[in-house]
Amino acid sequence: MHNAKPLDSAASSSLLADAELAMRAARGDTLAFQHIMRRHNRLLFRTGRSILQNDEETQDALQEAYLRAWRSLASFRAEARLSTWLVRIVVNEALGRLRGRRSAQVIPLDTVSDAAEAQGETWMHADPDEQPERQAMRGEFRNLIETRIDALPDAFRTVFVLRAVEDMSIEEVAAALEIPEATVRSRFFRARGLLREALSREVDLAIGDAFSFAGKRCDDIVAHVMSAIAGDASSPRPHP
Repeated sequence: MHNAKPLDSAASSSLLADAELAMRAARGDTLAFQHIMRRHNRLLFRTGRSILQNDEETQDALQEAYLRAWRSLASFRAEARLSTWLVRIVVNEALGRLRGRRSAQVIPLDTVSDAAEAQGETWMHADPDEQPERQAMRGEFRNLIETRIDALPDAFRTVFVLRAVEDMSIEEVAAALEIPEATVRSRFFRARGLLREALSREVDLAIGDAFSFAGKRCDDIVAHVMSAIAGDASSPRPHP
């Protein structure tokens, strides 16, 4: 398929808004869709992993979610944020997989869960330069953070990842998960209290590196999806 103004470089794509990339991708521009994936891969991987808690299954889920998005681009409306629309697709895909593998009841994202009493103390104030050995220990702290986040109750985990790890606003998280803003605030506050209690001063130092998204995984996801798109008979076609 051909476009009047094809994307020919990563530099040019970085200047385009999501809405423009989505419009081009909906017309069959696979390069524009590649740029969408690379722009949102980390956010969406972390979102899916917060539900599935498994790297490989999350990668599979994300690839399938991208294919669903590619086939549904015509339904995307520019008045919504593309990232929010993509998060919803990933959440639905991940929850579907979770229901398929669990015999126990799945806690829906819109169900309020009373896991623990959140504390009102201030968040960590760790100084990375306070002790020289902190940098060397950062990798270990990151692994500890990931383990503790995985242990959060289902209803809290995805909210925490989107709000704290991905730094999305309360409004964005509420829109992406389709839950009230008050619920986002409550769940985030409780999740933060649980982590603070378990990890004390180590949390803030390592949280930015939690669930690192390596370049190879990003490349693998893009390559897999683009290969599927190339042979997908249901790919969107340009409007006449």
